[in-house]
Amino acid sequence: MRFGTVGGACGIAVNVLLALSKASAGLIFHSIALVADAANNMTDAASSIITLIGFKLSGKKPDSEHPYGHGRVEYISGLIMSFIVLLLGLSLIKSSVQRILTPEPPEFSWLTITVLIVSICAKLWLSVFYKKFQNLTGSATFAAASADSRNDVITTSAVLLSTVIYAVSDFNIDGYTGAIVSVFIIVSGIGLIRETLDPLLGQPPDKELVEEIYSRTMAHRGVIGIHDLVVHNYGPGRIFASLHAEVPANADMLESHDMIDNIEHEFKNEMGLEMVIHIDPVITDDPYVSHLKSEMISVINRIDSRLTLHDFRVVKGPTHTNVIFDVVVPRDIGFADRELKEKIDEMFRINNENCNTVITFDRSYIG
Repeated sequence: MRFGTVGGACGIAVNVLLALSKASAGLIFHSIALVADAANNMTDAASSIITLIGFKLSGKKPDSEHPYGHGRVEYISGLIMSFIVLLLGLSLIKSSVQRILTPEPPEFSWLTITVLIVSICAKLWLSVFYKKFQNLTGSATFAAASADSRNDVITTSAVLLSTVIYAVSDFNIDGYTGAIVSVFIIVSGIGLIRETLDPLLGQPPDKELVEEIYSRTMAHRGVIGIHDLVVHNYGPGRIFASLHAEVPANADMLESHDMIDNIEHEFKNEMGLEMVIHIDPVITDDPYVSHLKSEMISVINRIDSRLTLHDFRVVKGPTHTNVIFDVVVPRDIGFADRELKEKIDEMFRINNENCNTVITFDRSYIG
């Protein structure tokens, strides 16, 4: 919240001052480019207001209607800013094409040059400033603001370059330079929209986070396996996760439960991660079950090395044995579940004719 307030306030102050100075110089020296650049800065000031509002709303405490908090409001504000960047690019390319078709020589003055240089320095500082805040907070809004300020540096530099070139050579490249810059801004805006949409729609968690969850959980001696990890992102710093931890079935369940509680508290206290862990007892001292499990792992690995199994159990009967387990299937495997089961059955029954398989097919939510 504090970062959002400071960042938004700085953005408003810098952009309003730049807009006023550029508009004044543009009107005095009849420079359409400067007036347009001033309008761009006023748009950025409006974006900074959106940033402030977004951080204010996202910082609200959870309530009965939003028990996971309001963190995703920040993604929405970042998305709005991304659309502003895109619309700015579209507007500039329209103006650039008009300038190419009906060229207007830019007017040269040292005041104009000074205003443009100050603007470039200020926007460069803002871009670095927002980037540092993004690194500290992981905020999509600050990422969009940093990219927007960087685009403004390029836009204003293009105005400065075309003004200087015309002053020393009478060669007017104003419209062409604007068109190139506009395309760059449009591409940047599309990229920012994609980056802010992904967490709203739902995306796999970072591999580093997944690896840390696995390593921290498996570091406890009583845990022999992990599966069904699900991670939910409700905004920067608001991550909820759940997983199934396999423990030996012959272990003391009270001790196992206490261990799981400690793991959950460890995630909360050391990573700020709200973790819910389900205990899955696994038989580890039955040679026949271990043999069948080893054979099944070999079978599924021969089909696709990315397949994994869990919740493996065996129910013996007078005429046949049910082998029950779950298989985690990659989304791009190329088989329907029915086809995959037929392949597993065919290969497994070569050495286990009296076994029937009962398989539940899962999909991974961690990429």
